[in-house]
Amino acid sequence: MDVEKTLSNLVRIGVVTAVNNDEYLARVQFEDQDLPSDWLIVLDNRPFIPDYDVPQRTEYEAGGAGAAAFESHKHPLKIKQWMPVVNQPVLVLFLPVKNADGFILGGVQ
Repeated sequence: MDVEKTLSNLVRIGVVTAVNNDEYLARVQFEDQDLPSDWLIVLDNRPFIPDYDVPQRTEYEAGGAGAAAFESHKHPLKIKQWMPVVNQPVLVLFLPVKNADGFILGGVQ
């Protein structure tokens, strides 16, 4: 086993080629490979929320031209797990064993 090659492939940057939002999976293309990766798990990244231990709600929005549908209102805020999008660069961590699973750690700018 080539230890140097194994270590150099543990953490890699690639570009997302496909996303499965329902299963929190994505495929990644690496520069030195002809085919994209198998489906990789997107780690559960903590989303940004304005405050802790309180209901998450939007701020009040001003109304429109007087119609009831446009009156000032607020509603619960939906907070979703971050998911990469196609063509986004991401940082991937692979377990140090042959044919190991990989995990998408987050986006790269």
